[in-house]
Amino acid sequence: MVSREQHKRAALHEKLQLLRSVTNSHALNKKSIIVDASEYIEGLKQKVERLNREISYARNIISGENNKYTPMVTVEPLEKGFLINVYSQKSCPGLLVSILEVFEDLGLNVLEANASCTETFRLEAFGAEEVMETLDAEVVKQAVHRAIKNCTESDADSEE
Repeated sequence: MVSREQHKRAALHEKLQLLRSVTNSHALNKKSIIVDASEYIEGLKQKVERLNREISYARNIISGENNKYTPMVTVEPLEKGFLINVYSQKSCPGLLVSILEVFEDLGLNVLEANASCTETFRLEAFGAEEVMETLDAEVVKQAVHRAIKNCTESDADSEE
């Protein structure tokens, strides 16, 4: 007869394999599977926080609480680059190009990007550093803000 302990061990093994599968872990031992799962959960937490910020920003725009032009820019450091998110209630001609030029000036290669430039502006980009210098996330964020400001100011000047 199979003992209770063997049932527990088999159930634990099955749960670890399920956890390994869900988190796309390639680890083979318990400790590594749990570490991978912990890192996976931390990544999910960061995504949830970012999405909550974006939802809050969008709600403020819809409710009219955010009458001032204030784009949201988040820059998350990755192992060899950054995840950059830009959301603005207003788009202007050339904004995407301006931001991409900033990336180039900073030495960031855009590896993947999703953008929408209709009435609002939305950009999610993965940028990797060309030269492995220590580029600070805040530097990237401020440079993107300057590009947005320059673009919107030049757009406002052309409307006058």
